[in-house]
Amino acid sequence: MALLKRLPPPAQGVRHRQPDTEALLAGRSLGAGTLYIAESRLSWVENSGVGFSLDYPNISLHAISRDLSAFPWEHLYVMVNASFEDEETKEAPMAEGEEEDSDDDVEPIAEFRFVPSDKSALEAMFSAMCECQALHPDPEDEDSDNDYEGEEYDVEAHELEQGDIPTFYTYEEGLSHLTAEGQATLERLEGMLAQSVSSQYNMAGVRTEDSIREFEDGMEVDIAPVVAGQFEDAEVDH
Repeated sequence: MALLKRLPPPAQGVRHRQPDTEALLAGRSLGAGTLYIAESRLSWVENSGVGFSLDYPNISLHAISRDLSAFPWEHLYVMVNASFEDEETKEAPMAEGEEEDSDDDVEPIAEFRFVPSDKSALEAMFSAMCECQALHPDPEDEDSDNDYEGEEYDVEAHELEQGDIPTFYTYEEGLSHLTAEGQATLERLEGMLAQSVSSQYNMAGVRTEDSIREFEDGMEVDIAPVVAGQFEDAEVDH
């Protein structure tokens, strides 16, 4: 897009006006003029009356640069997601056999630098930029916030639609649904469980009275008589 054109300065919503400010695009000076930081857009007008305007939604970054090793003067740095004809340069001829890289997916970026003669005004310029930028939020950020708005997610209703809720049975109902193989497996597991419970009552070859009452029905149980004073000499460690 063309950059410099006859442009009247903004008349309304001007948050900051900075005269005698040099504008540079991609390191090339565009001259000295007045920078207008308005609520609607950022404008720079040269003393001859030509200038340019930048829309805030296209501005991806603005900052104060004081690193003199990167640039010789302190300035307001502005990065814009756009390309301008004034910054285009002729491409070098391609060597034979060299493939051309596709730039279709690369978003164009332009770097502007505004250098005021009064360096003490940089803080005021930056603050005005922040205020005006906040008036133009990124629509993509608003869409991402709206993704989480709406009715509360109903898990139970969703599962009903998908048919994912499992079916539960009582013990008696479960037995009626078992196959012959399943019933045999259940009986085998119950037998293993009974043996496990029986072993809990066997301690050093001695069965308690509880174990006798529990398993004497239908089972042959050998009960060794307990002799009085059998364990009187045993020492107990506390």
